[in-house]
Amino acid sequence: MAKPKGADKVSLLQMYRQLVRLRTFEERVKEIYMNALMPGLAHLYIGQEAVAVGVCASLREDDYITSTHRGHGHLLAKGCDPKLMMAEIMGRETGYCRGKGGSMHIADTSRGIIGANGIVGAGIPIATGAALWCKMSGEGRVVACFFGDGASNQGAFHEALNLAALWQLPVVFACENNLYGLSVRQDRHQRITNIADRASAYGMPGETLDGCDVAAVCEAAQRAVERARDGGGPTLIECKVYRWLGHHAGDPARYRPEGELQAWKERCPLKLCRERLMKEGLLTPEEDRRILQKAEAEMMSAQEWAARQPFPEPETALEDVYA
Repeated sequence: MAKPKGADKVSLLQMYRQLVRLRTFEERVKEIYMNALMPGLAHLYIGQEAVAVGVCASLREDDYITSTHRGHGHLLAKGCDPKLMMAEIMGRETGYCRGKGGSMHIADTSRGIIGANGIVGAGIPIATGAALWCKMSGEGRVVACFFGDGASNQGAFHEALNLAALWQLPVVFACENNLYGLSVRQDRHQRITNIADRASAYGMPGETLDGCDVAAVCEAAQRAVERARDGGGPTLIECKVYRWLGHHAGDPARYRPEGELQAWKERCPLKLCRERLMKEGLLTPEEDRRILQKAEAEMMSAQEWAARQPFPEPETALEDVYA
């Protein structure tokens, strides 16, 4: 496990706490979904937590992100309130989008979260447009754009990366390659192994890394963010990860070969970070239990709070709706 550039040992422990929070939040959402307490589907982030935590740890509070249909981890790592997220996921009036966005469309512009997006690849051109504004404003802000391997085949991906490179825009394209676009394995929808190889076609740096190693992700993201902030333009980083569950929480994922999931569970982002911290004497089993208990209490409290919130009134159905 690499050490983040410029990051001390405390920051790694802080990232571990975030990893635990993200995992615990998603486990709560899984229970909510399985008990039919939310509308729509739950596309869970379990197994991919190191990407969101590592990238967002490299950003300033006033930087921006765009997210995906599998976006809970990105939003939490950028500072969203789990109570308001739970309320939105459960369709309540007090949620971030007044219960109308649901699991796949949470946004909080006050924290630089331009929005999660249920359309595959749709956040990529939005991030590029936001990066153009960042460059024009001269305030030194950067945009981090999260997307999956399937989105890298969309026309919007190629158009946006070309334009971002041409105009030297301050955007970090963070591809979470979890090997599957819904149920289609990467080697069935692409002839390349590393999506980051596509960066050279647009004249920008590309880097492929272990997306289960939060420190390695943070280090790569820091390089890309610093380059963008200094006027060097965009970077494409590809994080090799694996989603433990199916495309959504109700998908049995029978399309995966036997043993694949278990092999990736050995690369659990929480496990890798925990082992390093304990090896270096920075985390004890007792403190680890406290971290987990605190996260579980926080997320249970968020769920209970959200469950007490009112649903939107019918007469507000057309308010704040633009399409």
